[in-house]
Amino acid sequence: MEFRLSRGIRWSRGSFEEKPVGELCIANPEQSARIAVLRDRYQVRFELQMSEATSRNNYEYLDILDRSWMGAVLPTGGVLCDVGCASFWYAATLQCFFRPLRIIGVEIEGHRLLRDGRSRIDYAGGYLKGLPQAQFVVADYLSYEAPADLITAWFPFLLPEALLAWRLPLRLLAPDRLFRHIEHNLAPDGVLFMANHGLEEWQAAQSLCTAAGLQCLSYSAEIGPLSAHRLRPPVASWWRRG
Repeated sequence: MEFRLSRGIRWSRGSFEEKPVGELCIANPEQSARIAVLRDRYQVRFELQMSEATSRNNYEYLDILDRSWMGAVLPTGGVLCDVGCASFWYAATLQCFFRPLRIIGVEIEGHRLLRDGRSRIDYAGGYLKGLPQAQFVVADYLSYEAPADLITAWFPFLLPEALLAWRLPLRLLAPDRLFRHIEHNLAPDGVLFMANHGLEEWQAAQSLCTAAGLQCLSYSAEIGPLSAHRLRPPVASWWRRG
């Protein structure tokens, strides 16, 4: 029901910008040290534009990217497309890590209402305000046709439990079609980055990606201090077309 409502009602109260926290209160010294490294390495301070929770989440995503990339040269520039971006609160992380010429976030439930009565598209407008090269697209990625040099997929739905947790219909579970479409949209020399919840989900993703014609470049299951809150460690992987 909730999914049908969000698809049928195009509700928006306009772009909403979070109140920046300014300074993070980090009691854990290991987390504080890691954030200091990321700030210096990528010349970014998320807390100057975002709330404390969103800033912490962005540092975690940046940490996952930073720890997992094993290549000699980071793939930068071109068009980056993010699959299932929710409100796209991590667009700034993708910008500072990949430095693409253009960013596109695709979300099927862009008009989903949140607890404060605002929709995801409202929040996305605020998160993308300082990123003129970024765009939020409300669409089903399975029918979204656009080539990309970089594709990112953060914790895509691969198992039924994930959809049920988000109160989404099981008919949306089509991971085989998802990875075939990612392979279809990925440029010949493009790169896919993916993060999964734990090794079990990673193993399912690995089989699906291989079946879709993607080749794994590297993967990492390292648990950084900023991901210590997760019940299952994030597994990050990098792929090219086979």
